[in-house]
Amino acid sequence: MSVPEPATSLPRHGDPRRPAPTGGHSPLRILALSSFGVFVVFLDTTIVNVAFETISHSFDTTASKLAWVLNAYSLAFAAILVPAGRLADRYGRKKIFLIGLGGFALMSALCGLAPTPGVLIAGRALQAVFAALVVPTSLALVLPEFPGARRHVAVGTWGAMGAAAAACGPTLGALLTQYASWRWIFLVNVPICAAMIVSGGRILRESRDPHAGGIPDPVAVVLVAAVPAALSYAVIEGPTRGWSSAVVIAAFAGAVVLTPLLLWRSATAARPVIDLSLFRDRQFSLMNLAMLLFSVSFFGMLLSNVIFLQQVWGYSVLRAALAGAPGPLLVAFIARPTSGLAARIGFRPVLLLGGVTWMAGSVLLAAGVGASPHWATHWLPAVLLTGAGIGLTLPVQAGAAVASLPDHRSGTGSAVSQSFRQLGAVLGISLFVAVVGDSGPAQAVGAFQHVWWVFGALGLVSGLIVCLPVKARGTGGPEPAGAAGESAGIPH
Repeated sequence: MSVPEPATSLPRHGDPRRPAPTGGHSPLRILALSSFGVFVVFLDTTIVNVAFETISHSFDTTASKLAWVLNAYSLAFAAILVPAGRLADRYGRKKIFLIGLGGFALMSALCGLAPTPGVLIAGRALQAVFAALVVPTSLALVLPEFPGARRHVAVGTWGAMGAAAAACGPTLGALLTQYASWRWIFLVNVPICAAMIVSGGRILRESRDPHAGGIPDPVAVVLVAAVPAALSYAVIEGPTRGWSSAVVIAAFAGAVVLTPLLLWRSATAARPVIDLSLFRDRQFSLMNLAMLLFSVSFFGMLLSNVIFLQQVWGYSVLRAALAGAPGPLLVAFIARPTSGLAARIGFRPVLLLGGVTWMAGSVLLAAGVGASPHWATHWLPAVLLTGAGIGLTLPVQAGAAVASLPDHRSGTGSAVSQSFRQLGAVLGISLFVAVVGDSGPAQAVGAFQHVWWVFGALGLVSGLIVCLPVKARGTGGPEPAGAAGESAGIPH
């Protein structure tokens, strides 16, 4: 099997591909613009959550159908990430970044004006395609501007913006829904992206890899989305149609049949979407499994919390978002320092602490929260703990996943890891809908408590997995416990 081109072949400091610095290109301005681009696209992975109920009533549709407004975004995002990196390498990172922002703005307008759920779902899928163009190119534009010791600061800032965006989405979505309309959750992206395109045209530096290969295997691109889509459909529809119904069995069968086909294509294609040889690295494999599990619990928990507050406690959209806001605020506060902590002591203790803290918050929700509202004594301590778990986990996972890979493969590895995170989002939302779905008032509290236990356990397991022994590169023994710089995933 031939070795695929990296998803983002990042030029090194001193590399002739890197244009010489000029007075008009400030590294800090480039970092700010690129990080904000990531913030905008990751915001849309969760900003719809708080408006889930409002959109459902607006279209008079069911939770199982509306779940595809969330899942369509994550599925398309996961499938396009690796091809997007290759496009950027071949045709120019600045060009693809700006095209991504422009397309994201247009598809956001389509979502905001959607007359039916079908149009909204289609718009979300197309919105994610362009969002996937922004993510790998944004990091590729930043790294050449921060060589040496300053690079870990840039990566930490970039990663923290993505984590903060995902956590803050429900609060920002609630403000727009309460004071304008759920449609402005999407429409607000249009002027923001337009301003970023104008600014990016002036301050960003174009770069490309003259040796970049072609687009990855298009059949596998489709399969990357089709396998989790079939599984998600089966999980969502199982409770309502019946687990033994023909359509649910067919969906499960489709996922089972397509999975080995995806693996075969990945093993034999000249330019595979998923480079299976990456998974020979034990740390990469364990970290991606941990990322998948934590994403299931994280995205599922975000959706379950805002819906619980509205359905069971009767909170308004805005009040529900404000009730959960302390958690995201804590994430934004600790996300960046967490990367520095991992650089000093290693990623394992940080991620283990994140998993334990997440589980503690989930236990408080599952065991202490009931039908009667007790925000200060029951809800607040729980969301602060889960917020701390997010802040200790999300900024560190992505870097730790690629820390043990060679530099020339870190781009591909990063894109694969981000795809795992998006697939986790699909499974988390599907699991929530399957367990809670359209539960009546009498069954709702018990159903929410069940999903909180499940999501808490998955988060804890994600922290425990990373503690499994990993052989150090170049030796036959276990990795030193304190391999701080390398283990933290901080580029040097």
